[in-house]
Formats: sequence, structure tokens, C-alpha cells
Amino acid sequence: QVHVVESGGGLVQPGGSLRLSCAASGSIISFNYVGWFRQAPGKQRELVAGMSSGRSANYADSVKGRFTISRDNAKNTVYLQMNSLKSEDTAVYYCRIGSIPSYWGQGTQVTVSS
Repeated sequence: QVHVVESGGGLVQPGGSLRLSCAASGSIISFNYVGWFRQAPGKQRELVAGMSSGRSANYADSVKGRFTISRDNAKNTVYLQMNSLKSEDTAVYYCRIGSIPSYWGQGTQVTVSS
């Protein structure tokens, strides 16, 4: 089975930065599409950033220019660099590996507060 684990979340002040990591493991992994999603309390899960191999990344308008998604195919790891964090970025962040099928991690909490 494919196992996906996010890490790097935590508490940060507005304007600060965090780097999230998503490590995937398993015998067979489709690593073409990778993405980061987030869900705030009372809100629907939304796409934050996604990318497919050989293509440029796409970002939600709310994070464009502040967040950067990257990947290390050799390590089956996806990263989300988050800069200039705002209180509205507070959410549980989830990593998605693949599309059909897709695999999700348990999520990592990001809290932006002063």
C-alpha cells in the first residue's frame, strides 16, 4: 500500500514562513501529479497548489506569489514552501499523491497567529 505522511506544520506568526513536507512510500507509486490542499474549520477542502511532471505548478489565487510547491522524485517527496503567512492560511494541510488513484496523508496543522 501507498503511505503518505505530511510534516512541518506548526504555529507561526503572521509574516512568517513554514516548509511542509510530504513523504510517500510504497512499492508502486504514481508520482506524476502531486498537490497540496487545505481545510479550515467549517470550510470545504480547497486546492492550494498542484503540479504534474513536466508542467508548471498552479496555485490558488490566495496563495500565489507566497507559496511554492516543489518535488523530489527520487525521494518521492513533495514540499510546500509557505512565505508571508497570513491568519487566513490557518488550516489543516493535506498532501495528495496521484489523481486516479490518489493517496492522501493525515494532514498537518498550520496555525498562523500572533
